[in-house]
Amino acid sequence: MSYKDRKVISIGTVSELTGLSVRQIRYYEERKLIFPERTKGGTRRYSFSDVERLINIANQIEDGLQTSEIKKMEKRREDRKLRDQMIRGQLNAAFGIRK
Repeated sequence: MSYKDRKVISIGTVSELTGLSVRQIRYYEERKLIFPERTKGGTRRYSFSDVERLINIANQIEDGLQTSEIKKMEKRREDRKLRDQMIRGQLNAAFGIRK
């Protein structure tokens, strides 16, 4: 796992890094745009990748997008990524390429 994906940052620190309020960050979680981990005590933990994602979300909101539109765009991006991986796998299998 990359250091960028380790969930170690508190919500307060994420708020300071992004300029977003704690409430905004929680709202984006409610809208299923961000997925922090929870400690046993229920504290949210974020990664550097999450911080980057939140900054991108904030920029898109500032540009006038709705959270539902952002979610749809992310879904399409994930679908394309999965499709590309499947096609690569099929091509590798067809041509006998092993990694």
